[in-house]
Amino acid sequence: MPIILKVAVLAPIPKIFDYLPPASEPDPSPSLGVRVTVPFGRKLQVGIVLGVDTISAVDESRLRQAIAYLDHEPLLGAADLALARWTARYYHHPIGEVLASALPTLLRQGRPARVQAGIHLRLTPSGQTATPPARAAKQAALLSLLRQHEGILTAEVLSRLDWDWRSPAKALAAKGWVQIEQEPPPTLSGQKTQARFELNAAQRQAVAAVAANLDRFHAYLLEGVTGSGKTEVYLEIIHKLLALGRQALVLLPEIALTPQLKARFQNRLPCPIGVYHSGLSPGERLSNWLGFQRGELPILLGTRSAVFAPMARPGLIVVDEEHDPSFKQQDGFRFSARDVAVARARQLGIPIVLGSATPALESLHNAQQGRYRLLYLPERAGQAKAPLLKLIDIRNHPLKAGLAPPVLAAIEATLSRTEQALLFLNRRGFAPVLICHACGWVADCARCAARLCLHRRELRLCCHHCGHTRSLPTHCPNCRAKDLRALGQGTERLETELSALFPSARIARLDRDATRRKGSLDKTIAAVHRGHVDLLLGTQMLSKGHHFPNVTLAVIVDADAGLYSTDFRASERLAQQVLQVAGRAGRSEKPGQVLIQTRHPDHPLLTALLRGGYPEFAKHALAERRTAGLPPYSYQALLRAEAHQPEWPERFLDQAAAHARSLAAEAVQVLGPAPAPMPRRAGYYRAQLLLQAERRPPLHHLLDRLLPYLATLPDRRKVRWSLDVDPVSLD
Repeated sequence: MPIILKVAVLAPIPKIFDYLPPASEPDPSPSLGVRVTVPFGRKLQVGIVLGVDTISAVDESRLRQAIAYLDHEPLLGAADLALARWTARYYHHPIGEVLASALPTLLRQGRPARVQAGIHLRLTPSGQTATPPARAAKQAALLSLLRQHEGILTAEVLSRLDWDWRSPAKALAAKGWVQIEQEPPPTLSGQKTQARFELNAAQRQAVAAVAANLDRFHAYLLEGVTGSGKTEVYLEIIHKLLALGRQALVLLPEIALTPQLKARFQNRLPCPIGVYHSGLSPGERLSNWLGFQRGELPILLGTRSAVFAPMARPGLIVVDEEHDPSFKQQDGFRFSARDVAVARARQLGIPIVLGSATPALESLHNAQQGRYRLLYLPERAGQAKAPLLKLIDIRNHPLKAGLAPPVLAAIEATLSRTEQALLFLNRRGFAPVLICHACGWVADCARCAARLCLHRRELRLCCHHCGHTRSLPTHCPNCRAKDLRALGQGTERLETELSALFPSARIARLDRDATRRKGSLDKTIAAVHRGHVDLLLGTQMLSKGHHFPNVTLAVIVDADAGLYSTDFRASERLAQQVLQVAGRAGRSEKPGQVLIQTRHPDHPLLTALLRGGYPEFAKHALAERRTAGLPPYSYQALLRAEAHQPEWPERFLDQAAAHARSLAAEAVQVLGPAPAPMPRRAGYYRAQLLLQAERRPPLHHLLDRLLPYLATLPDRRKVRWSLDVDPVSLD
C-alpha cells in the first residue's frame, strides 16, 4: 500500500493536502512534526507533516510527490501539534497559518534547524592605541565602543546598535586591530546572582499556592497593586522550578519590557535566558527558539508569538500584564496569546500565572467562577507606599501646555527636589488636526475617514491609521489663505511647550516617533534610571511595567478621551491605563502623587477609581456588563469585510447575515451588518457583522457551518473578509 503524507502547507489555506513521500528518502514514513518541501501550484512550499496514512480521497495517480524532508527529528512534538489543532479549531483559522506562526521566519523559509552562532568583537593589543583615518568614522566609533566595554562587544550589545557595524568590523579585523570571534554557548552555572529578596506575607502565600501545584494544571490570577512585587513572585516560583529541571515561558505584551525584565532575571537566576520577539534578527530568533525547544534554555521571555515555542521540559507559563490588548493579534491570524497560553498549560498539565495590577474583566470573572484561583497582593513591596490620586478639574482654568496651574506648580516642586515627573498623553505627533482659520478647511486623509496629524518637526501631515503622509502645506488648498492652525495637543507639542516652560529641565519623550531608531528606547530608559532626565513624557509605552524609582509625580494630561466611546471596553481600558500610569509614581521610598486632568470630575468611572481603586471599578463594570449581556457574560465573533467599492462589504455581509439567521435560531444573535466605526481605512470601505451568544458551543457550531457557505459566495472575490473570535476591539 502506498504511504500518504498529510501535509499542512505554511499558508492561509483551510485544508490539509495529500502527497506521496519523496523518492529520495530511504524511509518514506517520517515522524509527525517534521518539515517537508512540496510542490504547490507552480512553486515549492514548506509544509509540516501532520499525519501518515495509506488512504487518500484523491486518486493516487493524481497525487504529487514531496521533494524532501527538511528535518531528521520533529521540530514540533505531539503536544505542539495538538495545540496548533486546538487553536485552528477555536479561531476557525487555517492550520497551515497557525503552524507558520509557531515557527521562526528562517524555519518557515526552509532553512536548516541549526543554531546560528552569534559573534562578538574583541579588541587586540594593537587596537588599544590604533587611530583609524579621519574618513573612517564608523571604524573609529566601533573602536571607541570597544574601549568603553573593556575590549569586548558581545552579540547582545552589537544587536542593539542602530547602524551597520559589520563592514567596519571586517575592516578593523583586516588591520589586526579587532578579532571577530564566535560567541561561546551560554552556560547553566557560574553566573553571579543577587541575593533573593525577602518576600512579604502576601508574596509568600502566592508563591506557596503555585509551588504546591507544580505537577498539575492550575490557573492563577495574580492581582497585585502596582509595585507590589509580582515579578518577585514569578522569580521565586521559577527558582523552585529550575531546581526540578523544568522550563518556564514568560510572555510580555511589549518588546520594550524585555530588556529590563531580562536584566532582573539574569541578576537573580543562575541560568541562561532566551528572548523571542520581532525586534531580534532572524538568526537570533531561530537560535533562541531552538535553544528552548531543545531544553538548552531553561527560560524564554517573549511577546505574543512566543506562546507557541516548543518546551522540552514544560514547567510553567507566566503571562505578565495579562490585561494588555497587545496579547491579541489584530490582523491575519487573530489569536489571543493569553487565552492560547491557558489552553496550552491545560494540555501540558502545568500551572499558569496571569499577573496584572488591573486584570481584564474576563479574567476576574473567571476567578469569580472558580476557573482561576485569585492571589492578591494588596500592598507595595518594601517601603514604598501607594501614590495619592487626585482629580484636577480643568474647567475654567487657563492652561499652559495643556496643563492647569496646580499641575504646573506640582511639576515645579518636583523638579526643585531633584525628583522626576512623568506626563502621560496617549496621542503622538504635534497636533491631531490642522485647520484653516479663514474657511474651516480641515486636513483629512484621502484614504481614511480620519484627520491627518501634524508632525511639525518633520513638516509633514501623517495618518496614524494607514501611514499615508504628505508635506505640510504653506496655504489652504481650498481658499489659499495662509492662516493654518494646529488644533489639539500631541506629545511632540507637549514636549515643545514644556521646554519653554521649564528651560533648565532635561526632557525625554517616549512614543513610537521618538523611539523609531533601534536602541533608542533602551537609551532613553537607561537615561531615566541614571537621573539624566527630569521630565519624561509619552504615550502608552510609559504605562507598561517600567520601574523608575525617582519618579514621584505622574500626570495624566487628558483622562477624558476614553470616557465617551462607542466601544463598550473603552471604560475598562481607561481605568487600566490610569492606574498603570499612576503605578509609575512613588515606587521607592519617596512618596508619589498622581494628578488626573479632566473636565468631568464627577464621572462615575473616575470617582470609583479614586474611592476604591480598580476592584471598585471592576465590581461596577462587571455589573453593567451582566445587565447588558456583554462579555464576559456572552461570547462574540466579528465578521469583517472591506472593499474598494462602498456597497460591496455590506452586500457580502448581508448574505452572511441572512444565512447565519437561518442557522442560528435563537441561540445566537446576529447583529448587523453595519459600517465599521471607521468606515474607510487605507482606501477600503469597511463593514462588520457581530455574532453573539450566551454560550460558546452554539456560536462555534454556527461558525462551523457559516464559514464554508461564505467560501461559496460569488461576492467573496470582491471583498477582503476575516473572522475575529473573541474580538477585543469592535473597530
